[in-house]
Formats: sequence, C-alpha cells, structure tokens
Amino acid sequence: MEHPNISSWADAAPKLVAVAAGRAPADTVVRNGRWVNVHTREVIDGTDIAIVGGRFAYCGPDASHCIGNATEVIDADGAYMIPGLCDGHMHIESGMLTPAEFARAVIPHGTTSIFHDPHEIANVLGLRGVRLMHDESLIQPINIFTQMPSCAPSAPGLETTGHEISAEDVAEAMEWPGIIGLGEMMNFPGVTAGDAQMLAEIAATQRAGKTVGGHYASPDLGPAFAAYVAGGPADDHEGTCEDDAVARVRLGMRSMMRLGSAWYDVESQITAITEKGLDPRNFILCTDDSHSGTIVNEGHMNRVVRHAVACGCDPVVALQMATLNTASHFGLEREIGSITPGRRADLILTSDLKSLPIDRVIARGVTVARVGEALVDCPHLDWPPEVRSTVNMARDLTEVDFRIEAPEGANSVRAKVIGVVENQAPTRALTADLPVTDGIVEGEGEVCQIALVERHRATGGVVNGFVSGFGYTGRMAMASTVAHDSHHMIVVGTSREDMALATNRLREVGGGITVWRDGAELAMVELPIAGLMSDRPAAQVAAAADRMVQAMAECGCTLNNAYMQHSLLALVVIPELRISDMGLVDVTRFELTELFESTT
Repeated sequence: MEHPNISSWADAAPKLVAVAAGRAPADTVVRNGRWVNVHTREVIDGTDIAIVGGRFAYCGPDASHCIGNATEVIDADGAYMIPGLCDGHMHIESGMLTPAEFARAVIPHGTTSIFHDPHEIANVLGLRGVRLMHDESLIQPINIFTQMPSCAPSAPGLETTGHEISAEDVAEAMEWPGIIGLGEMMNFPGVTAGDAQMLAEIAATQRAGKTVGGHYASPDLGPAFAAYVAGGPADDHEGTCEDDAVARVRLGMRSMMRLGSAWYDVESQITAITEKGLDPRNFILCTDDSHSGTIVNEGHMNRVVRHAVACGCDPVVALQMATLNTASHFGLEREIGSITPGRRADLILTSDLKSLPIDRVIARGVTVARVGEALVDCPHLDWPPEVRSTVNMARDLTEVDFRIEAPEGANSVRAKVIGVVENQAPTRALTADLPVTDGIVEGEGEVCQIALVERHRATGGVVNGFVSGFGYTGRMAMASTVAHDSHHMIVVGTSREDMALATNRLREVGGGITVWRDGAELAMVELPIAGLMSDRPAAQVAAAADRMVQAMAECGCTLNNAYMQHSLLALVVIPELRISDMGLVDVTRFELTELFESTT
C-alpha cells in the first residue's frame, strides 16, 4: 500500500540497491547500535543502518561504504535500535483529537504506524466523515492506515445512528488509497446468523484482498464462535481472559490484546504465551481506546509494550507483537514492522528494552521526535462547517425530561441497573429496589440515573434508566456527546436539574464533555468536530480532560478512567446491559428489555 509522501519499494529499488552496494551515498546512517531483529528474535550488537529515500537500504556491521559528503551520520552510541511501533487496532476519535493532532501526540512515544477504524465519526456523518478521516490520515508523516467501518449502526434494530453504512459504501471505500481493510465487525450475532449485509461487507473486503477486523464480545466459545470465524473476521480484541486468547489463535485468528485508557486486557491474556507457551506470532498488542490525557501523560504503544514486559513477557517478544506481527497481519510485512532492507525507515533509539524510554524517533527516514518532543509538521485538513454542527436538538431540556415515572400506585420498584465494571468494557445486568416519591422513581445509594438524549435528528427523544458503580455523591451530572457507537448524548447524574443543565450546555457549544455539581459547571472539554474531536493540540485537550477527571473525582467517582466507562454505556454490542435511543438493551439476548422487573 502506497502513501503519497513515500515512494514504493519498486520505485525505490534502484537507489536502495546502489546505496547498499556502496555505489551511492545514503541519506542517513545510524552507527554503532544494538539491532533488535524481530524476524529472528535476537539483539545484534555493533550494527549500522543505512537509509535512503525513506527506506532502509543496508543493515550490517559496517556502513562506511554508504556514507557520502552529504550523509547525515547519527551515533547510536550502543542504544537499542527497534522498529517503529504499530497500533493494530484503535480509534483516533477516542483520543478526542483529529488525525493530525493524534499523530503529533503519539510520534514522541515511538508510534509510527496506526491501523484505525473511524466508526465513531461514521455513526455521526456516514461515509463523508470516514473520507475526511481517511484523507487527513493519509498526509501525515507517519503511517496511518484506515479500516472502513463495518457496523453503523452496530446493532441494527437496537439503536438509531446519524448515518448508516451500507455494503455499497464498503465496496466503494475499498478503492480508496489508504483503506487497509474492514473495521471491527461488531454485529457478531448478524455474522453468526448469516446476515446478508454483514457477509456482503466481508466479501467485498476479501475480494479486494484486504483484512477483515473482528469484534466478538461474547463468552460463548462454542459453535457460535466457530460460525463467526468461518464468516471471515481475522482478528479479535474483545478477549478478557486466557481462554479467549487461546480460542482465537486456535481457530486461526490473531488475538489482539489491548491496553487502553480503561481496558486492561493484556495481563489476563498474555499468560497464553508466558505460561502456556503458545507461539506468539499470532498475538498482537493494541490500544483500542486511549484518550488524550493517557497519551500525553503515560504514552501510547510504548506504554503497552512496557506493560506486557511487566506482565512477564520477553521484551523482544513484546516488540514483535507491536511491530512485525501487526505488519504481517495486514499484509504489510514487506513495508513496515522491522528494520530490514527495503522497509520504510521507521526506527526508535532507546537505552532500555524494559522501561523503553524513547530517545529518538525516525519515521520514513526523517527524525520526527527527540526525547519527548515532536519535530515535524502534521498537516491539517480544512474541516468543513457542517462537521461542527452535529448536536441537533429541538429544544433545551428541563428536569421533567429526566423524570422516571413509576407504574401507577407503586411505592417502590425493582429496576434493572447497568453495572459498571472497572477497567473492562463489559457491564453487569444488576437489579435494585428503588423508592418512589410522588410517582417518580428515585436513585438511591450507588444507583444514579442515566439518560440517552437523541442528538442526530432533533426528535426530542430522551430514554431514562439507572446505572451504578461510579460512586457519585451529592447533586451532580456528567454529559457527553461521545457515546459509543451511536454517539447520541449520554447523561449520568444524581440531580435531574443538573442533568438538564449539562445537556443544554453541550447543545450550546456543539459537543463535548461537561461535569456539573450543584448547578455550576466544574469542567468542560469542547469537541466541536462531530461532537467527538477537537482540532486543538493534544496537550490542551489533555489539560481539559485532566480537569474533567478531577471534576468526576470531586463528585465522588473513584473508578480508574471512569470517563471511558461513561462513554461506552450506549455500546449495544458488548454485554450485558446498555442503553440506546430505543430503550434499555439486554445485550446477552440482543433485544430491548423493560426497565422495571416488579413493583410493590
């Protein structure tokens, strides 16, 4: 796959051959490094690397024959030379940044290749939004490959999105230059049932010779799982335990183990390699969802690799799972993922393979970062005005919109409650006995209210329910137009008045995240692009996000990265209980369910 700002290997071959043979000078030579060879899983001391035209030309003990008068010579001084890191599955929108600003944020952390699925913006703006993400991704100084979203809506019949993706859209996108495959196939019940549209999307991708992404969020590893794999998805990142990882690789999938801002699924699955001894070639590390605060303060794929090593993985094996394995999975082993002749010259210098400090980052032969500082321009598109006007509500809301009426004559109700699980995407389907005051059901103790406010078609719809696990106290509310995957508006609170204020504030600014307490706003992250992203620098967005996290804590929340849990409460393809614009969704049965079980 070619990008417009680097020549193909075929076009570059004459120059590569001439430099490697000593007949022409290299652009850059990195001398005296420790070459981490992910093909052979070894570290080779005293190695020189020669680069020309953005690709590696020579890797060996002495590159003196490649040096000319204009060659830049970098002394590695015994540092490890590792391939640029690859994120095999992620969503740029989760960083609350545009592709350009996301690239600028992750470059200092050594990420040089990204495989992203823009299904967040697809749910809001359809194919138009995907194209904008694709086009800005393609002009970045690192490799950003786009997976065409497969499921908008993620669960047809259980939610309504701003736009829908069709099999015809998928077939069209397969012709775009930066499309690497099909994004995660979240409608796993549809694939298992032989749904014609889902299979048509997979077929269009396979006919184009590209990779089909998977998403199997079910503990059922029997015939249903086999049917899903038979349908064509080639990888999966929804595993949460060793058995999940083992089942996937045994059936020929790649097991993608994620460490995002709130998903900690590496430690529980990497034992398939470290203890069970399975071949690591079919395991891949990824982030899935990382918000800007995590990236700025903790890192990106370097954070994931460090974590895998801390979980007992051999450092070079961990690097394989973040470089070569990813490249091979997407058919790009001859382009990226290793420091070997012909590949794109994506290279990191680091002093230690366990703590993995990122001292220098080279992408396509150019030094793009030194010691935490990006040194390269990341071009922006001119995002059109219509993408900044996506919070469509017919009117401001009041506390009346958030009243949950009890059945007539009831003094209390037994209600279904969405139970948040810390550091994992699944929720629990809980119940709670809740009091009724003047005919209105009230949250109590750990149980507070949740509402989904329709924001695509200005229907005025509000669906109310209950959620527990955040630990909120006092009178508060938190609202967000990031509401995977339909991206309506999610509001969680203990005060209906504050819930109305938070909702109306997001309508006013055109999207984002806001936290309120006692009638006053504590924090705001403005996300004007599709209600999902900011085009401001990552450090500014991270600072606003840090204040948002602090405000949640001030309201009593103690969960790790609770914002990510908040944003997934409408994700109706991950068990057990979720909320949509159509009602409460039982994701174990993939059907709408009633809020109340019984009354007294």
